[in-house]
Amino acid sequence: MTDKRLGVIGIVIEDRVVAPEVNQILSAHAEIIVGRMGLPYRDRGVSVISLIVDGNTDQIGSLTGKLGNIPGATVKSALAKSRKG
Repeated sequence: MTDKRLGVIGIVIEDRVVAPEVNQILSAHAEIIVGRMGLPYRDRGVSVISLIVDGNTDQIGSLTGKLGNIPGATVKSALAKSRKG
């Protein structure tokens, strides 16, 4: 098993129709999600979700890959460098 990594994932949802699919994927990966904040940005007509994740690169890659395949959702992630602890 690879080392665990701490990171953040930002998701911008441009079409609320895909929100149930996004939530289903997040629920399926709940074991690596440490925190979640979601805000509707009504002035721009989008919703923004930020996640704090703690998992190995395979787990995080699975989550971001599935989210990135959803039309109408944009996903970006940043992972901290590996550290013992």
